Amino acid sequence: MMRERRKALCAVLLACLGACSGTPRRGPPSADLEENAFRNAVRSLADDEYEGRRPGTPGADKTVEYIVAQFHRIGLKPVAGDSYLQHVPLTEITPDANASLGVSGRGVDKVLQYTKDMVIWTRREVTDAALHGSELVFVGYGIVAPEYAWNDYAGIDVHGKTVLAMVGDPGHATKDPKIFRGNAQTYYGLWNYKVAEAARHGAAGVLLIHDTGSAGYPWAAVVNASTGPQFELASAAGGAGRAAIEGWLSLAATRAVFTQAGLDLQSLSEAAARTGFKATSLGLTVEAAVHNTLRRIDSPNVVGVIPGRDRSRECLIYTAHWDGLGRQAAAAGEAILPGAIDDASGIAGLLSLAQSFSRTRPAADRSIVFIAFTGTEAGLLGSAYYASHPLFPLRTTVAALNLDLLHIGGPTRDVMVYGYGNSDLEDYYREAALLQGREVHGDADPELGLYYRLDPFSFARNGVPALDAGAGIDDSARGPAWGQQHYLDYFANRYRQPTDTYSADWDVRGTLDDLHLYYEVGLRLANSRVFPRFLPDSEFRSTNPPWRDATAVDTQ
Repeated sequence: MMRERRKALCAVLLACLGACSGTPRRGPPSADLEENAFRNAVRSLADDEYEGRRPGTPGADKTVEYIVAQFHRIGLKPVAGDSYLQHVPLTEITPDANASLGVSGRGVDKVLQYTKDMVIWTRREVTDAALHGSELVFVGYGIVAPEYAWNDYAGIDVHGKTVLAMVGDPGHATKDPKIFRGNAQTYYGLWNYKVAEAARHGAAGVLLIHDTGSAGYPWAAVVNASTGPQFELASAAGGAGRAAIEGWLSLAATRAVFTQAGLDLQSLSEAAARTGFKATSLGLTVEAAVHNTLRRIDSPNVVGVIPGRDRSRECLIYTAHWDGLGRQAAAAGEAILPGAIDDASGIAGLLSLAQSFSRTRPAADRSIVFIAFTGTEAGLLGSAYYASHPLFPLRTTVAALNLDLLHIGGPTRDVMVYGYGNSDLEDYYREAALLQGREVHGDADPELGLYYRLDPFSFARNGVPALDAGAGIDDSARGPAWGQQHYLDYFANRYRQPTDTYSADWDVRGTLDDLHLYYEVGLRLANSRVFPRFLPDSEFRSTNPPWRDATAVDTQ
């Protein structure tokens, strides 16, 4: 009863807001976000028939066909003639399971076991890659960040060598707000940055030290994401700018390597988090080899649009990713990774919003674009490709709102924003959330740097404000402690694992609240003449181009 009263009060407040602003409420009621339609979409996409939705598989083809059929049914317009597809050229690089990695020195030859101790690969477009007697160098966090007066490569030449780097950044390790961004991880803390930075310094190999606390996911998630077919944008897969061998070491294997070198991992890790750290050779060498099977594939983004009325050349974009990790090879047999929450839930939410906006009368002033991306699991490949080859000019793109890993559970008192503190998009969410009786705050685990692993990052780094928002952890019935445990349990036990399955027992009341929030924010943006901007202290402020000023935009 209390929940119904709260909804009724919110409806009255929304009506009053519309009356005060002179803009009548246009959208459908929240009931038009149909629970059964959302459930059916997740159930379908997470079914074994779709084989985990890995690009380049029959299951991926079925996934794309499903989304295209739904876009057509809803009434979205195609963007390239009569096609909903933006073709994204990928190279699939599949390493054999007999990849080898050995560490020698100090009178010991240690062979590390694939998937137990390490996973390695190459992103070069070659059938074979290897390291022979490559000196192993510990580079701490492997970061070069002039704005933070930090350079882990100062005074050392790593050409032809193999660097060993920790994930995360020194601020996260020390929790010191004066170092980097304190506990909030920066882009420098991510594994893909470290791989790229090592290659820029000429490293032949780069190995990352896995730690669940810093990475934000367990070793099983690393194995599932890093084995089997890997993908690169075809234009970037020739090998330029990549180390010959890349990979991860488990924390236990890393400790053993440091013991072999006669060094203490704990003390060196602590030293690496302080200014003045100097990279050090471990006195060990690396032998590694991988053999690949190569294949060029086309794995499309799926794009549909509801044309705007008065300013159709300006657009708001909603995004989610359709790809998953496919199948897992395990001793007990092959298992499908269904990705029900990651990210069948996001695609189901995208379809729900598209359906609601298709029913909105009159249509919004600006066009509303819906994109289902490929290649997110492989490193935001689909969204990166779109940002480089936009179907709607970025200068007239208002914002990008992403749906990834939707909250499955009851209502929450809070809304969590990934990308918090970067743009005034947050104000739109804060005002809409207030009318739901909820408050907005940043990521509950900023030390994990999750924003940089989400498709909005591809837009933000190209000058378009973008974020991902959804339920926080303060469960309306059971409180924040329960909500935090529920959140952590998913990442520990289901994320990127065969257990991420759909269940008819799902409580999706909170999911529908979040989708309603996405709808209200999008409706306001689509009927506004304002272009959101990055905040003065945002790390993306340098991408605040003049065309973010609405007066500088040719809207006709």
